[in-house]
Amino acid sequence: MRQMIEVAEQVFSARGYAAASMDEIAELVGVSKPMLYEYFNSKEGLLLACIQESRAILREVTEQAMVGATSAEDALRRGLLAFFVFIRERREAWSLLRHEMALIGTPAADEVEETRRQQTDLIAALMSGYFTGDDELQAEAAAEFVVGACERLAIWCERHDEVTPEMATEYAMAVLWAGLRGRAR
Repeated sequence: MRQMIEVAEQVFSARGYAAASMDEIAELVGVSKPMLYEYFNSKEGLLLACIQESRAILREVTEQAMVGATSAEDALRRGLLAFFVFIRERREAWSLLRHEMALIGTPAADEVEETRRQQTDLIAALMSGYFTGDDELQAEAAAEFVVGACERLAIWCERHDEVTPEMATEYAMAVLWAGLRGRAR
């Protein structure tokens, strides 16, 4: 099943959801088209599985990156680096997550938004652990800002292959940490 998701991710990313065909995906995986439908019920079901897999991996790498952080700044830097490495190493997955406009009104759009919510919740929890004086709304608002800013920076990075994940992290930290520094414990 993992191979089916990986191939589908590549095809959806290369062709877009509407132009991708289950026939092509089945052929590339080496299974029958009915087998794809057996596992995923529909092309949209396969797309949802791709997005859910990407979301799970992104959460895992982000959480693991922050383990052992010694300060709010260290935790944020580690989490940002994990995100920028994810988008560099998993370009197809990132492409699916960022091309949501084509998915508006579909369950896939809800899955993409759930990915944002996951990252926002993770960052808000980080802030409540490392920052003083943040009420729940303020921590959530700051986390939304971080997620939105990093999404835009990641899109910019796509146009600049010379920007490494480390460079993107430092660019983000230069702006984000300036605003968060005063509230860190």
